[in-house]
Amino acid sequence: MFRTIKNALKTPDVRKKLLYVLLLIVIFRLGCYIAVPGVDTIALNEEMQSSANGISGLIDIISGGAFSRLSIFAMSITPYITASIVIQLLGMIIPSLEKMMKEGGEAGKAKVNKYTKILMIVLATVEAAGIYISYQNTGIFLDTGFMTGLTVVLSLVAGTAILMWLGEQITAKGIGNGISMLVFIGIISGLPGFLVTLKDLIFTDAGFNTAGLITALGLLIGAIILIAGVVFVQQSERRVPVQYAKKVVGRKMYGGQSTHIPLKLAMAGVMPIIFASAFMTFPAMFLQIFISDIATQTGFWAGVYKFSIATSTSVGIPIGYSIANAIVYLLLIVGFTFFYTYATFNPAEVSNNIKKNGGFIPGIRAGKPTTEYLSSIISKLTWFGALFLALIAILPMLVRFTDLNIAFGGTSILIVVGVALEIVQQLESQLVMRHYKGFLE
Repeated sequence: MFRTIKNALKTPDVRKKLLYVLLLIVIFRLGCYIAVPGVDTIALNEEMQSSANGISGLIDIISGGAFSRLSIFAMSITPYITASIVIQLLGMIIPSLEKMMKEGGEAGKAKVNKYTKILMIVLATVEAAGIYISYQNTGIFLDTGFMTGLTVVLSLVAGTAILMWLGEQITAKGIGNGISMLVFIGIISGLPGFLVTLKDLIFTDAGFNTAGLITALGLLIGAIILIAGVVFVQQSERRVPVQYAKKVVGRKMYGGQSTHIPLKLAMAGVMPIIFASAFMTFPAMFLQIFISDIATQTGFWAGVYKFSIATSTSVGIPIGYSIANAIVYLLLIVGFTFFYTYATFNPAEVSNNIKKNGGFIPGIRAGKPTTEYLSSIISKLTWFGALFLALIAILPMLVRFTDLNIAFGGTSILIVVGVALEIVQQLESQLVMRHYKGFLE
């Protein structure tokens, strides 16, 4: 990996792309410190400290601290991600939209991208209005009139639109996927806070703490093991061999080659965790908009609120809520893993494509037996991936029952490692393309 980065910096074209990405990242980080108009920063700091372990704390990690500052980038890129997910799901239901995605070409992709942006604006407006209403009576705004609310909503929506544009520019003119890059940068911006937490464990007001040193070493070793496990699962794949028979077309002979179908262990990636988290936290975000001070109330809706945020915090939440929430959360992750895997990989379609091209899996008859064979493999891999994601997701929940304030959880590490591997692969492909181009010229 380090050799790839070194070679990339030596290559002028790739180096320019990296510097361009770095410039956009600096703009992103500067925007995280520009607060929306009409905010009392002192009252904001007090309010965010009191709710740092709730929903706002969960959003703040992904936004790179922008939410706790209520900056123009407070909502991060999540409305765009949510809109993309909704459009993908609608594409599985609406035949015309599915055809547009698969067979529409560049024009179809442009239309889908347009629909995604329109939906993103709608979702961002609703979320921005929800944020303003949620904190309207907390005293963090200098004025709670209509114009202040309109200014706050427009600022937050504009910030999300700017982030979407930055992501598109990184994808088009830089290295890797721009949206993933912004999420990646937002998460790793919490690394200094993690290092400060480790320092406070070792060096307290009373001096050097041996127990704190052991705890810090345990956290570091655990993080290294977790990263190694994520890399192993992300890079591992089951290769299904495929043999293509020889056939004569005119005077030429085609086929007669062996290849394989690479099937990833965690084919769904981090998407099931994102789906499950959104599903679990939506009731709390919805209730915060319409019921003020619901966290301190009792009753049915207060119970629903506490159940919803039990994944995000353990402060003031009964153990029964946390256990029930964890069970439902893990079941949702498993269910969404199967749903997303089979939505992106269709064994019947792959089997038909192999058959049309004159191929077959050694020892398996073409047609329905091949479909059943691929379905069996996918089912086993998906169970492994689902349980792995469930284990990754439950680790932060266990840490929250301690006194440690750790910004990085299993989900964050999964996203960071996945994006880092993608960036390295993009760099390697850029270097290989330049090498062959120079050789041919």
